[in-house]
Amino acid sequence: MPKGLKGKIVGREKKVIHPYSRKAAQITRESHKQDKKERLKTERALRLNLIGDKLQWFHSHLDTNKTRYTKKDACELIERYLSRFSSELEQIELHNSIKDRQGRRHHSREAVIKQTMERERQQYEGYGFEIPDILDANNLQTFRQWDFDLKKLPNIKMRKLCANDAIPKKRKPKAMLNIEIDLGGLELTGEIGDSKDGKLESASEASDSDEEMTPVPACP
Repeated sequence: MPKGLKGKIVGREKKVIHPYSRKAAQITRESHKQDKKERLKTERALRLNLIGDKLQWFHSHLDTNKTRYTKKDACELIERYLSRFSSELEQIELHNSIKDRQGRRHHSREAVIKQTMERERQQYEGYGFEIPDILDANNLQTFRQWDFDLKKLPNIKMRKLCANDAIPKKRKPKAMLNIEIDLGGLELTGEIGDSKDGKLESASEASDSDEEMTPVPACP
């Protein structure tokens, strides 16, 4: 082999990167960054699909005669959503109750359903369960027109409701202070006399002042 050709082949050989070099550290960081980006992308897509499935259930169970929902009506719809797996759990329990059945079937599916129902129930009875804002007439109309396209989800306004919202708040009557003064029970003992030095005197006080004083004899 010619010497010139041999030198070119040697020059083309890929250099080995030292595992503790800066280049290796940079490649590792880029790899971790890319993995994190892909993981977040997958989690976002999964979360979006879960929200989409929930909204599809509410969309298919809307009352066509309602132009808007009250809090009580919305809470009743949430209760129906939280119990959507009840029939499936009954079927699983029925299959497992059959005699001569080896082991418990659909155990993993049953566990996932129960965990989901427990988590959603805690949200509803705690800080709130998020649903489309069907209490607002305009947003309800927008939600009715949704074609299940996940890209259009930002156009749908969401709202959180909790179990306490189903209970109507009683309005406490305003405390009214009624002060009744029975003026007829008050008896006036005298009439108002003339004012003296800016003060008013009663008739008795005025009569006392007008009486003639008995003269006091002078001392011898």
